Amino acid sequence: MSTVLAFDFGASTGRAIKAEYDGKALKYNEIHRFENVPTYEGNRLCWDFPYLLGEVKKAIDMCGDVDSLAFDTWGVDYGLLDENDGLIGLPTHYRDTRTDGIPHRIFEKISPFDLYKSSGNQIMPINTLFQLATEEKKNAKALLFMPDLFVWSLCGDKSAEKTIASTSQMYDFENGDWNTRIAELSGMDSSILQRLVNSGVVVGEYKGIKVIKVAGHDTQCAVAAMPADSKSSSAFLSCGTWSLIGCECDNAVLTEKSMTDELSNELGANGKVNYLKNISGLWLIQEIRRNFRAIGKDYSFNDMEQLARAEEPFISFIDPDAPEFAAVGSMPEKIREFCKKTNQPIPTSDGALVRCIYESLAMKYKFAINQISENTGKVFDVLHLLGGGTKDGFLCQMTANSLGIPVIAGPTEATALGNILLQLIALGDIKDIDEGRALIRKQESVMEYSPADISSWEKAYKKYITVLKER
Repeated sequence: MSTVLAFDFGASTGRAIKAEYDGKALKYNEIHRFENVPTYEGNRLCWDFPYLLGEVKKAIDMCGDVDSLAFDTWGVDYGLLDENDGLIGLPTHYRDTRTDGIPHRIFEKISPFDLYKSSGNQIMPINTLFQLATEEKKNAKALLFMPDLFVWSLCGDKSAEKTIASTSQMYDFENGDWNTRIAELSGMDSSILQRLVNSGVVVGEYKGIKVIKVAGHDTQCAVAAMPADSKSSSAFLSCGTWSLIGCECDNAVLTEKSMTDELSNELGANGKVNYLKNISGLWLIQEIRRNFRAIGKDYSFNDMEQLARAEEPFISFIDPDAPEFAAVGSMPEKIREFCKKTNQPIPTSDGALVRCIYESLAMKYKFAINQISENTGKVFDVLHLLGGGTKDGFLCQMTANSLGIPVIAGPTEATALGNILLQLIALGDIKDIDEGRALIRKQESVMEYSPADISSWEKAYKKYITVLKER
């Protein structure tokens, strides 16, 4: 029997989940939750790392006896250490605007396709390579991704877990190692990159507790806990602030079409390649709710859903990944302006704005799945929807309708469960991810959404495609 502590960091909250496994059943509960609110250092939007680390230590003191602990976070962001192992400033937030225009500077040194072939990542300004190209401090001696930074702070281990490293645009899928040539396009010395380690290894101790490197990238933790079996052709959608939709492949897809389709290769905890598309997710719903509240409309998420349900379907669409929707603030105005520019009816009511977001997300999921099928030759018969988005039945049903295949929603705690399973594998309680997935299928409740009104959604999808072409 083992007891483990999983730290799961999202863009707005951090959580500590304690789990016990007796060889048959897994029991877990959240023991601490805290806000993850960005802060500023000068004019840079940053993560408040000292505060977050303080909450981590508080949770450890609260949890009682545990055998191990581990961290998963969002991708791409990092901290830099100097020659004395001091943290050089706060880690910069991926929504900071410092990388605006940076990819084009890199493309003066390498073509976009050569960069894609060398790294496999969807080319996005937030990627670590482009962030490094903005660094003014050249006295950095070590780069640690966010989950690795927490580990280092507790036990002194300086290493890079492979799944989080594979989000950086500097990981070589063909060789399974750093691509130092690509890393140095940033202007930084590649010696700052730390040794790579696999998911599920013990790297140190903190107060007698084993510190384990699990899949540092939260998406890969979620996929590790996907309750899929070998009989189905499964796609996955890890749905939270971001939506990451894709499938597991044996090898990276590094073609020019894959690059043009903005698809990404990321390493999974089981060594497979998770071939996926990054889509702006429930961030759009979260942000418009904040905007409503700022003007005195204190809607709950359920309130907004009910307003959306009352609206006529398929009136207006947005591209959730249009650059204007990535920045904080003014979501209603941005949606209206997008609709105006693309010659669509302009949403006037709050419900129409919310429905526009929901339908656009469901349509973008279909768009992405079609691209993934074209690039892999895979035909999917089920989508596993994982994470916080499982609580949103409205979106789950729309996704099933849009894709025309069943959506199995759950587990809600997929990311934390993946973190837990990988710790148990490292401790020897569970053999591998397949055995962990079988445990999840056995004990976790899921909800199946069957597609409905497919013909109407197919017709609306054609309209959606014209909107994407017009923007």
